[in-house]
Order: sequence, then structure tokens, then C-alpha cells
Amino acid sequence: MQKNDLVTVTIEDMTTEGEGIGKADGFPLFIKDSIIGDQVRAKVMKLKKTYGYARVEEVLVPSDDRVQPACDVARQCGGCQLQAMSYEKQLEFKRNKVKNNLRRIGGFQDIEVLPVIGMEQPWRYRNKTQVPFGMDKNGEIVAGFYAGRTHSIINHEDCLLAPEINTTIIQTVKAYMKQCKVMPYDEKNHRGIIRHVLIRQGYKTGEIMVCVVINHKSLPGADVLVERLKQISGMTSISYNINCEKTNVILGEKVIHLYGPGYITDYIGDVKYQISPQSFFQVNPVQTEKLYAKALEYAQLTGNEIVWDLYCGIGTITLFLAQKAKMVYGVEIVPPAIEDAKKNAALNHIQNAQFYVGRAEDILPEKYKKEQVKADVIVVDPPRKGCDQELLQTIIQIQPKRVVYVSCDSATLARDLKYMNEQGYEIEKVQPVDMFAGSVHVETVVLLSQQKPDDTIEIDLDLDELDATAAETKATYEEIKAYVWDKYHLKVSSLYISQIKRKCGLEVGQNYNLSKSENPKVPKCPPEKEAAIMDALKHFQMI
Repeated sequence: MQKNDLVTVTIEDMTTEGEGIGKADGFPLFIKDSIIGDQVRAKVMKLKKTYGYARVEEVLVPSDDRVQPACDVARQCGGCQLQAMSYEKQLEFKRNKVKNNLRRIGGFQDIEVLPVIGMEQPWRYRNKTQVPFGMDKNGEIVAGFYAGRTHSIINHEDCLLAPEINTTIIQTVKAYMKQCKVMPYDEKNHRGIIRHVLIRQGYKTGEIMVCVVINHKSLPGADVLVERLKQISGMTSISYNINCEKTNVILGEKVIHLYGPGYITDYIGDVKYQISPQSFFQVNPVQTEKLYAKALEYAQLTGNEIVWDLYCGIGTITLFLAQKAKMVYGVEIVPPAIEDAKKNAALNHIQNAQFYVGRAEDILPEKYKKEQVKADVIVVDPPRKGCDQELLQTIIQIQPKRVVYVSCDSATLARDLKYMNEQGYEIEKVQPVDMFAGSVHVETVVLLSQQKPDDTIEIDLDLDELDATAAETKATYEEIKAYVWDKYHLKVSSLYISQIKRKCGLEVGQNYNLSKSENPKVPKCPPEKEAAIMDALKHFQMI
């Protein structure tokens, strides 16, 4: 096989990033824009020693789960990697993605992952869009989205994930630029003015914000743009953001308000929020309400708990929790976000929420060391990279009864859950929520509970049946522990091994692990450790 060869491939699997996987003459190929069940003619684009990459030239036999993409630039854009897959199959893909990451990275072989909470309408769900502007080869202004893995702008004014009003806003900005001769930004030579247009719309309020990101100290013809945009129903806030750096980061630090209060408002449930251009606010308001409701359910608040909400943003989850908690402390590194959080608390007359500016990795450990702060529940909603190791260590030291982990990346989630589990926290529930229909991304809410010695079960021990048998001599407890550690990277106690042996009808040593109390109580072996011990017993031919 060589580069540019045409091959016929049946897609048998998919990567977590949505690429189809198939084999040509036994050689694995990763093929973008294909889904499981497709038979495609593909062109080989790149070859490695043990695998390669190819591009779909033609779908010869479509999968039963293939649908016609609703967007005519879906393939070029690359933002909706799964748009050619039926929505039901998308949800199955995302559930399997979470499940596989927990198994492969976290070592959790038998953790139940609940069915994904999907959307009733998987279109027009985004309340925030960042549209890049540029110039095409003919000197015409273009605006739309970057082609996948490039900075080449696809001219497309109507993304089907965004509100329809966005098309009118983009066209209005283009008209202003032509009238005032304001040039779009050119990345290559770092010239031009208009870089991006940030659009937000309140889902429940209908309020609209437009923030123009510019490569200049001021916006030429700003009054013309304001007058044009003001004609759009719902227009509430107009501003520009200064970003003169050679960077891929969209927003700069300084925002100049031209019209309105500088923010819009919207609701999640009954909680009202002020959202500024630089605020982090979930982009899917309908699913956000479901996500936060699930986090609140897992927190199991009665009104007496002290809660810490780490990576709190503008206080979205914090204020949700405050409705049911005694006191909630929010931590966020972005100062404007904390200012918004404080305003949002006041806006909702919430007095049992306090906020700190700084890295969660710094604030909580410092508060614990200096003030011995306590927490009944800790909620973490970290960025894609997951939680810092020091932060996890501090959580373990504080020993909250429950930890609610809200994750946007199931790979780093699995890594962090593995650490938490090794330190004594058991995974009780794993609930994925689809926040980004059409894409490979999925949010996940996990409930972890502290397992203490008083989390016990009662067992009856018959002393007449506690003699060692020939089966027990096939492997020592230490050999079983070593096997489980080597294969599953799990630590199991002799107590857990004796429990599972007894469960399998195997006998244990006389008076082994008996309590001196009249009604002995011992910790119950967790399901994933039970499965690992069972595997070891089979390996040593004891069952």
C-alpha cells in the first residue's frame, strides 16, 4: 500500500475523535467522515509503520446508522464530527466513549455508565458563537468557521447549531465594514482590524450581545455599527474587545462598552445570571439545566452542608447549590468571572455564597493548611486537562462525604477517578449528558462517596466451616493481591479476598478476620475489586 492508493474499506470501529477505523488487506486505516457499518472507497493520505490515514472518496454502501448531514459544509467545517450519524447512535457512541475511557484509563471494569441524557431538539442549541472574519482570494469579506485543523475560513453565515439571528448579525457587521472600509484581520501579516465577532443570546430572555474583537486600539466607525446593530430586536449589549497580540487566543483583556449595560441576563432554572463577553457560561442552556440538576441531585444537600465549588466560573453551579446548602464557597481564576459571580449572588438575593479569586489548586490547599477548612461536599468542574494532583490530594485530606465531579473530558476524568478511588472514594453513579449534539464531546457527572469503616454489612460466620481446604492452597492471599495489582492496578485486602472466597463457596482459615463483637460487621468489598478477585481465583483455578 502506498500514499494516494484507492482502497475499499468496511468501517468496523470509531476513535474517540469520531474517525472511522477499518482495514485494507489487514492494515488499519483511520478514515475521517466515516461511521461504523459504512463501506467506503478511500484515498490513502498518510502511512505509518503500523497504521495509516485515509480520506473518504465515496460511500459505497452506507451504514444503517448513516443520515444525510443537515449542514452543507459539515464535512469541510469539521466541527460536527458525527453529523452523518443518527442522533440515537451519537448518544450510544458517547456512552461507549465514557465507558471505554473509564475502563482503559481508570481501570474500572464493571462501572455502570448510565444512558446519555440527550436533547429533544439537537439543533440551534448554542447561546454563544465566535465567528472569525477574513478576506478571500477575490478580496471579499468572509465570515464563518475555520476548516478542521486549519485557520482557513469557510464562508458560512448560518450555522445550524446557532440561533438564526446570527446570520443577520454577521451580515450587518459585513455591511458596516464595507461602508466604513474597515478591513478584516489577516493572520499572516498581522494586519487588518476585525478578528472575530462574539455573539451571545439569552435562551429565556432573548437578550443579545455582540462583542467585536479587534486588532486595534479603537473601532473605526463604531457609531455606524452601533446604529445598525440596534435595529435588531433583542439587541442589549454592544462592545469591542482589544486583542493586538499574535495569538490563537480569541479575546484580549480589555473590553470597551459602546451600548447597553455590558452584559446580558439569562436563567438556568430559577437562578438569574449576568453574562459578560469574557464570562464562562455553558453554551447549551437547555442541557445545562439538566446537567446542573443532576449535580445538585448527586450532592444530596439537606440545608446543613458546607460545600466548595471549584472552577466555579460566574457561579453557575455555585448558586444552584446555594439554594439547598448551608454555605457554598466558589473558586475561579478569572477575576471578571468572580465579579460576575458576586453580582449574580446579589441579583438572586443569595447570601450563603462566598467567592475567591485564584487557582483552585492554590486556594483550597492554602485554606486547608492555614484555616483547616471543612467541606461536606466538594464539586469540581475543571477544564479539559482535569484536576491538579495537589488539589486532589487536598480533597482527600479534607475528606468530604461526597465529591461531585463534572467533566468535559472523560479521559482526564478517568485518570482523576482512578486516583480518588485508590484513596478510598467509591464511584456510585456515572451520568453522561449530551451538551454538544453532532460533535464527539460529552459532559459527565460522577458521584463519589467516601467509604469509611462504618459503611458495613452484617455477615454470619459458621466456625465449623472455616477450615482450610485444598483449593485455598492453590494461591496465597499475597499471590492473589499481586495478581490483582499487576493486572488491574487495584489494592485488595485479605478481608476482601476472604469475603469473595466465601461467596464462591471456598473456605477460609479458622477464625479468619472474625470480630470480637457479638454481631460482627466488616467493610463490603467494592464491585470492581470483587470482579478483580474473582478473576484471580479463576486464574489460579480455585473456582
